[in-house]
Amino acid sequence: MFVFNQIFNSGRVVSRFAPRYFQGPRFQRINIRKMGNSDSRSYSPNQQCTSSKNDPQRGTISRTESKVEYVEAVVCKVNDINENEMKVFEIGEHGKVLLVKQKGEFSAVGPKCTHYGAPLNTGALGDGRVRCPWHGACFNLKTGDIEDFPGFDSLPCHQVTVTDKGEVKVRAKIADLKSNKRVKDTHAGSPCDDTSVVIIGGGPSGATCAETLRSEGYAGRITLVSKENYLPYDRVKVSKIGTATDIEKLQARNEQYYKDANIEILKGIEATKVNTDERIVELSDGTKRKYSSLYLATGAKPRVPDIPGIELNNIFTVRDYDDSMNILNSLGSNKDKDVVILGLSFIGLEVASSCVSKVKSMTVVGKDTAPLGQIFGSEIGKSLQTLFESNNVKFNFETTIVKCNGENGSIKSVELANGVVLPADILVLGIGTTFYTNFLENSGISLLPNGAVNVNNMLETNIKNVYAGGDIAHAPVFVKNNEQMAIGHIGLAQYHGQVAAKNILKKETPLKTVPYFWTMLFGKSIRYAGCGKPVSSLVDGNVDELKFVIFFFDESDKVISIASCMRDPVVSQFAELLYQGKSIYKKDLENDRFAWIQSIH
Repeated sequence: MFVFNQIFNSGRVVSRFAPRYFQGPRFQRINIRKMGNSDSRSYSPNQQCTSSKNDPQRGTISRTESKVEYVEAVVCKVNDINENEMKVFEIGEHGKVLLVKQKGEFSAVGPKCTHYGAPLNTGALGDGRVRCPWHGACFNLKTGDIEDFPGFDSLPCHQVTVTDKGEVKVRAKIADLKSNKRVKDTHAGSPCDDTSVVIIGGGPSGATCAETLRSEGYAGRITLVSKENYLPYDRVKVSKIGTATDIEKLQARNEQYYKDANIEILKGIEATKVNTDERIVELSDGTKRKYSSLYLATGAKPRVPDIPGIELNNIFTVRDYDDSMNILNSLGSNKDKDVVILGLSFIGLEVASSCVSKVKSMTVVGKDTAPLGQIFGSEIGKSLQTLFESNNVKFNFETTIVKCNGENGSIKSVELANGVVLPADILVLGIGTTFYTNFLENSGISLLPNGAVNVNNMLETNIKNVYAGGDIAHAPVFVKNNEQMAIGHIGLAQYHGQVAAKNILKKETPLKTVPYFWTMLFGKSIRYAGCGKPVSSLVDGNVDELKFVIFFFDESDKVISIASCMRDPVVSQFAELLYQGKSIYKKDLENDRFAWIQSIH
């Protein structure tokens, strides 16, 4: 509702806020230049990209390359964009840029989130950064660097200058305009540097840690140990069965990237023991690796109930690419399978919504009274139930599976605690996780009884130079007064990887964790940001139509979290408010429930 609306029409920007003379192509004075080897100027992706009248070199976008084409265009006048406003402009036919005016300066970056392409001009503008409206990733406006996650790539950052005539001119690399992504420069390391970082865990947290080490200048050896047989990949789509079947397209980087960055990846290998006295990691292939610093990011494994018949074939958990493909292959193409899902949370519902069109019947079983009821409450849960049932998904609430029955080694039905027997050619389990930390026993590293790893606000364990992050980390949560919690989510896991890398390099970086969750169910986008168990809530919107915002309060009437359905970008705006250390209370919502949004700029 505080989002600037733009309409792209015939190659020009038409804005309801723009003066009439601006609503046309006449400001698109475009120059295309090639920079050859004779041009000695250096263009760094880490330089600032804000405006400058006196320094035309400031804030350009990439390192010096031979015969690189740039496009330069006047996109608007200074007064055509207001303070704390974001607008998208086309630069001829080459692409678009997001122009932001803040504190009197202009910044120009890529217009779409590098994760899944969300339009950033509809996101949350914070102080010097923009947050994605869909999944909460954050990008620095002066450098384009990704600062919070999900995603691996930064935004391209373009040079902005203001002419003596008050025109705003953007100079951009044509290739960056087309790609809308930028991989941060990495350093291949030095054979003379005898330091070594070992990263245990090939998921998003470990991969982000390795990349950050190199982009922040680490020159020593980096070894990433992955129990999967793949390079690090996007795990978000694993529970959306059938949405991504090509592992190479899912992978964040290719083999050449890791080769060029001198990051050694050991695939299909697990850590079996850590000796913190000698700083050695023992691996499942019988080898040992010496480390100067160690990052633990082994993640979580799905919980499997201890019930009769659970060992039968066609019973699946959902954690990795192989799980997703095994489920898809078992479904087949005949739509003749009866499928049962155990679990009413995000994983179970995502599997149900993505698979129901491929099956004969789909039934979700769980102990709650409504889907996602523990998170959103019964009223919202009932609306979600109606949505699912209208899409042929059935539910059995307030019960669980007590036995699996099979024929010829494969599951055929499940018995519920309430006496109901459901046909089941496939059973999918989505009832929580445990941690991959058994190999840390007797290592001296502090573990909780559930296997989570105790860390401080720098992600360092009780053992010097040993860090842990991602699902396994019992880490301080900034928005909950730095209370320690273990939170499993890809965005947070990547953030931990970045923070751990910087602290390994002694660039002291304390955690500022803002939990952010999302899902898409039958076309309905659901977001959640914040942390804590609420004692009351306030709904704004239409629950029956699943278009709402929920404010959750603690005992002091402080808003501790916000959830929304089809009301972007309010959750991203609240996440940015929390990141800035600000708070709102129920009384602040009395006259205008969204006035607080203005305070995040």
